[in-house]
Amino acid sequence: MQPFTLTWDADRLAWLRERVRAYRMPRLPEGAGWRYGCDPDVLRDLCAYWLDGFDHEAAADLNRFPQFLARIEDLDIHVVHVVGEARGKRPLLLTHGWPGSVYEFWQVIEPLAFPSRFGGRAEDAFDVVVPALPGFGFSGKPRAPIGPRTTARLFDRLMREELGYARYHAQGGDWGAGVTAWLALDHAASLEAIHLNYLLVQPDAEPSTEAETRWRKGALDAQGRLGAYADLQGTKPLSLNYAMADEPVAQLAWLVERFHDWADLRERPFEAVFPKDVLLTNALFYLATDSFGTATWYYAGAREEGARRMPEGSRVTVPTAFAAYPDPRTLAPPREWVERGYAVSRWRDMPRGGHFAAMEVPDLFVADLREWARG
Repeated sequence: MQPFTLTWDADRLAWLRERVRAYRMPRLPEGAGWRYGCDPDVLRDLCAYWLDGFDHEAAADLNRFPQFLARIEDLDIHVVHVVGEARGKRPLLLTHGWPGSVYEFWQVIEPLAFPSRFGGRAEDAFDVVVPALPGFGFSGKPRAPIGPRTTARLFDRLMREELGYARYHAQGGDWGAGVTAWLALDHAASLEAIHLNYLLVQPDAEPSTEAETRWRKGALDAQGRLGAYADLQGTKPLSLNYAMADEPVAQLAWLVERFHDWADLRERPFEAVFPKDVLLTNALFYLATDSFGTATWYYAGAREEGARRMPEGSRVTVPTAFAAYPDPRTLAPPREWVERGYAVSRWRDMPRGGHFAAMEVPDLFVADLREWARG
């Protein structure tokens, strides 16, 4: 474990700004909005702000939490590790997804680690551990695509061997939900309980009730409308990488489109849910570290691992909490379907928040995790 200070390379930032300034928009349909991809007006506005208003150092205070690099097998893993009021008594592993980063949890780390600073109870505190997925941000880049099952092995070693936590809680959404599920399947002895806000690893079963069949149809419809990126990244990521190389505006558009399409925008406009500083700071974890390409490999790695479905006859026996947010990416499954593959001990239907729960509704996210861990 080596202490780590997060700094953006000044030459890389200058190069990115030069590329942004020189970018020329392609021919676009009139009044496109978000219908065919990233809204051109939103993208232009973000690029203008990046050049003339974005303070990358002040925007997020990215060194306010202790950070380290841990060598696990043949990869460096960037990890945020905050020893809270729990003082080692309740470790919590938080795993992000794509197109997120460790920054996905920036608003919730301190309330989870030090609840008494936010009107909560000290006994609800966690030691918070937030690693970056391999190939993402400041973590090392694998030689070939790997997915959530391999990542679960690496993160379990991080928790036990590097940080000294024999047993711990784990939470995740998006790919983080995949890593968390595989921790429970392959490393159950290390876990106290898991918490999911997305179902990525499906039970080894087929729908057999009306509710399950209806949900499966809705999930397939959502994949057809919103999932072209995943099909490409899971089968031919290099084709995308060739097109996106040295094109920060194109990479930004690819990332921002997901934040828009997967957010709960019923009560707030997009710019209120995800301010420009938030979108650009998160994007820098891809653009400034040259990890846009290797992050897309994760989809191919997951496909090669067969990571989206449990092995035949297997089931998660670790106590599992599920927070069903109104996620536009894929609506939450019926509880009966989740129970086919997981030992569901807690279920909460959340009133607000989409795919990026910790970023969109941090107060709800924190309160839910506190209540879960008490049980």
